[in-house]
Amino acid sequence: MTKIPNIEVYGTDQICASCVNAPSSKDTYEWLEAAISRKYKDQPFSISYIDIEKPLQDAKQQEYAERILEDEFFYPLVLIEGEVVGEGYIQLKPVYQELEKHGFAAAE
Repeated sequence: MTKIPNIEVYGTDQICASCVNAPSSKDTYEWLEAAISRKYKDQPFSISYIDIEKPLQDAKQQEYAERILEDEFFYPLVLIEGEVVGEGYIQLKPVYQELEKHGFAAAE
Protein backbone atom coordinates (compact mmCIF):
# COMPACT_ATOMS: atom_id res chain seq x y z
CA MET A 1 0.00 0.00 0.00
CA THR A 2 1.60 3.27 -1.06
CA LYS A 3 -1.12 5.89 -0.68
CA ILE A 4 -2.81 6.59 2.63
CA PRO A 5 -6.59 6.40 2.08
CA ASN A 6 -8.50 9.57 2.85
CA ILE A 7 -11.79 9.10 4.71
CA GLU A 8 -14.21 12.00 4.99
CA VAL A 9 -17.21 12.10 7.31
CA TYR A 10 -19.68 14.88 6.50
CA GLY A 11 -22.28 15.95 9.00
CA THR A 12 -23.51 18.43 11.54
CA ASP A 13 -24.17 18.61 15.26
CA GLN A 14 -27.88 18.09 14.66
CA ILE A 15 -28.87 14.44 14.25
CA CYS A 16 -30.41 13.56 10.88
CA ALA A 17 -34.21 13.66 11.26
CA SER A 18 -34.63 10.69 8.91
CA CYS A 19 -32.08 8.56 10.77
CA VAL A 20 -34.02 7.48 13.85
CA ASN A 21 -31.81 6.20 16.69
CA ALA A 22 -28.64 6.73 14.64
CA PRO A 23 -25.60 8.26 16.37
CA SER A 24 -24.61 11.86 15.62
CA SER A 25 -22.23 12.62 12.76
CA LYS A 26 -19.42 13.43 15.21
CA ASP A 27 -20.05 10.18 17.12
CA THR A 28 -19.97 8.29 13.80
CA TYR A 29 -16.64 9.91 12.93
CA GLU A 30 -15.12 8.91 16.29
CA TRP A 31 -16.59 5.40 16.10
CA LEU A 32 -15.24 4.84 12.56
CA GLU A 33 -11.80 6.09 13.51
CA ALA A 34 -11.66 3.67 16.47
CA ALA A 35 -13.13 0.70 14.56
CA ILE A 36 -10.78 1.10 11.59
CA SER A 37 -7.74 1.51 13.85
CA ARG A 38 -8.69 -1.66 15.73
CA LYS A 39 -9.35 -3.81 12.67
CA TYR A 40 -6.42 -2.55 10.59
CA LYS A 41 -3.65 -2.10 13.16
CA ASP A 42 -0.56 -0.20 11.98
CA GLN A 43 -2.15 0.65 8.61
CA PRO A 44 -2.20 4.42 8.19
CA PHE A 45 -5.26 6.30 7.04
CA SER A 46 -6.45 9.87 7.16
CA ILE A 47 -9.91 10.63 8.53
CA SER A 48 -11.53 14.03 8.75
CA TYR A 49 -14.82 15.40 9.98
CA ILE A 50 -16.42 18.05 7.77
CA ASP A 51 -19.16 20.15 9.38
CA ILE A 52 -21.59 20.96 6.57
CA GLU A 53 -22.91 24.04 8.39
CA LYS A 54 -19.53 25.77 8.56
CA PRO A 55 -17.79 27.63 5.73
CA LEU A 56 -15.62 25.28 3.67
CA GLN A 57 -12.56 26.31 1.63
CA ASP A 58 -12.31 23.09 -0.40
CA ALA A 59 -14.60 23.21 -3.47
CA LYS A 60 -15.26 19.44 -3.49
CA GLN A 61 -16.17 19.44 0.22
CA GLN A 62 -18.42 22.46 -0.34
CA GLU A 63 -20.15 20.62 -3.20
CA TYR A 64 -20.88 17.58 -0.98
CA ALA A 65 -22.06 19.84 1.86
CA GLU A 66 -24.50 21.57 -0.50
CA ARG A 67 -25.76 18.23 -1.84
CA ILE A 68 -26.46 17.07 1.72
CA LEU A 69 -28.19 20.33 2.62
CA GLU A 70 -30.33 19.94 -0.53
CA ASP A 71 -31.37 16.45 0.67
CA GLU A 72 -29.53 14.57 -2.08
CA PHE A 73 -27.70 12.62 0.66
CA PHE A 74 -28.46 11.82 4.28
CA TYR A 75 -25.81 12.63 6.85
CA PRO A 76 -23.49 11.51 8.15
CA LEU A 77 -22.08 10.88 4.68
CA VAL A 78 -18.88 8.81 4.52
CA LEU A 79 -16.49 8.92 1.55
CA ILE A 80 -13.27 7.00 1.05
CA GLU A 81 -11.06 8.47 -1.66
CA GLY A 82 -14.11 10.29 -3.05
CA GLU A 83 -16.26 7.12 -3.17
CA VAL A 84 -19.52 7.22 -1.17
CA VAL A 85 -19.53 4.21 1.18
CA GLY A 86 -22.42 5.12 3.45
CA GLU A 87 -24.97 7.74 4.40
CA GLY A 88 -27.35 8.14 7.30
CA TYR A 89 -27.00 4.98 9.35
CA ILE A 90 -23.38 3.93 8.67
CA GLN A 91 -22.38 0.26 8.64
CA LEU A 92 -18.83 -1.03 8.92
CA LYS A 93 -18.92 -3.70 6.21
CA PRO A 94 -19.01 -1.33 3.19
CA VAL A 95 -16.34 0.85 4.83
CA TYR A 96 -14.07 -2.16 5.36
CA GLN A 97 -14.71 -3.42 1.81
CA GLU A 98 -13.67 -0.08 0.33
CA LEU A 99 -10.54 0.09 2.51
CA GLU A 100 -9.58 -3.42 1.40
CA LYS A 101 -9.82 -2.24 -2.22
CA HIS A 102 -7.08 0.21 -1.22
CA GLY A 103 -4.82 -2.53 0.13
CA PHE A 104 -5.92 -2.82 3.75
CA ALA A 105 -5.75 -6.24 5.37
CA ALA A 106 -7.30 -7.15 8.75
CA ALA A 107 -4.85 -7.62 11.63
CA GLU A 108 -4.36 -11.24 12.68
